[in-house]
Amino acid sequence: MEPLEVAPGVVIPAEELRESFARSGGPGGQHANTSATKVVLRFDVAGSDALSETQRARVRERLGPRLTAEGELILAASEHRSQTRNREAVRARLAALLAEGLAPPPPPRRPSRPSRRARQRRLEDKRARGQTKRLRRRPQG
Repeated sequence: MEPLEVAPGVVIPAEELRESFARSGGPGGQHANTSATKVVLRFDVAGSDALSETQRARVRERLGPRLTAEGELILAASEHRSQTRNREAVRARLAALLAEGLAPPPPPRRPSRPSRRARQRRLEDKRARGQTKRLRRRPQG
């Protein structure tokens, strides 16, 4: 297995990734019943030396619900019939998840106020709508 590049400057060494294989469910006939094409990939976020402390904290915060109690991220792929394609798929999924988890948080939203002209236009529209509805009424008298 080779190292996994997650983001520019962040490479997960192959030693930190653990793969296991199992029989895949679903259709496929005799081939699926006899070959272990499902790939399960484990990455220990909490014990990784490839990530700095701040990066680990950010990934734990963002991907918290997906991590086990020990801080491990477990992904599985069984959508392809070949083990090789499932390995590629699960590695790509791990890279995308970690890149998403490592991305800097968006800047905080600064509340804005409607402009004076926007408030004025809103009131004019309300008056016009009210006038239209008044003209639809039955005449008084």
